[in-house]
Amino acid sequence: MPATKEQMVDLREGLFQTKVMVAGSGPPVVLLHGAPWVAWDKFLEDLSNHFTVYAPLHPGVGNPDDIHHINTLWELVLYHYELFDGLGLKAPAVIGHSFGGMVAAEVAATNPERVSKLVLIDPVGFWRDDHPVKDWMAIEADELAKASFYDPKGEVAQSFMAVPEDLDTKLDQNIQRTWALACTGKFIWPIPDKGLKHRIHRITAPTLILWGRNDGITDPVYAQEFADRIKKAPVRVEIIDEAAHVPHLEQRAKVVELIRQFLQA
Repeated sequence: MPATKEQMVDLREGLFQTKVMVAGSGPPVVLLHGAPWVAWDKFLEDLSNHFTVYAPLHPGVGNPDDIHHINTLWELVLYHYELFDGLGLKAPAVIGHSFGGMVAAEVAATNPERVSKLVLIDPVGFWRDDHPVKDWMAIEADELAKASFYDPKGEVAQSFMAVPEDLDTKLDQNIQRTWALACTGKFIWPIPDKGLKHRIHRITAPTLILWGRNDGITDPVYAQEFADRIKKAPVRVEIIDEAAHVPHLEQRAKVVELIRQFLQA
């Protein structure tokens, strides 16, 4: 198992202090996480057996003050170009999940030369009235689990949704989770349609779209919506059985292998 290290990246002469978890060797891959904070889980561990994986925390999730320096989606996109520069990455492969998928698509669309390959896992970014995206920030934990996991009572869901027994630890976790949701929600509230549909046609990076068949947050109908709007690059869509909004956790081995084959092709 590759050793994981934490790297602090100073951007704009110390204005931002971005925490990045790094492990592995080989071609660089940047993972942009979903609304909650990212942890170094088995999915990232498996990826690091094949690639050098960089997993940065979203602005504000690591250093709370950072989010106050980014006010618009465009500023968030610019921040990611600077983060790539700070990591010494000219055009890495980029994987984005959920909210991170929207950001990854925006980065690849606004400056296509900065992303060599793109993997989108159940991304947000579009809105259809016939299939509205569920507001994951406003629903109760039980409903969130049912929408996010194929088996909300299974080991993966229970581990992800676990609440510490210690009261102080529980309170600290709730504060961190709420703040992480606020830091990402700043760029998608009230709905996650911020104009990506007007820019996504600019993507030139070969793209792999992965979607859990039972996703209750973003309906799988959006998989083809994303694919149809990426017109300048080859696109492959894979619908993952027995998975919902987090197929990379529920069907980890299959998703890792699909990503490995795609990125190494």
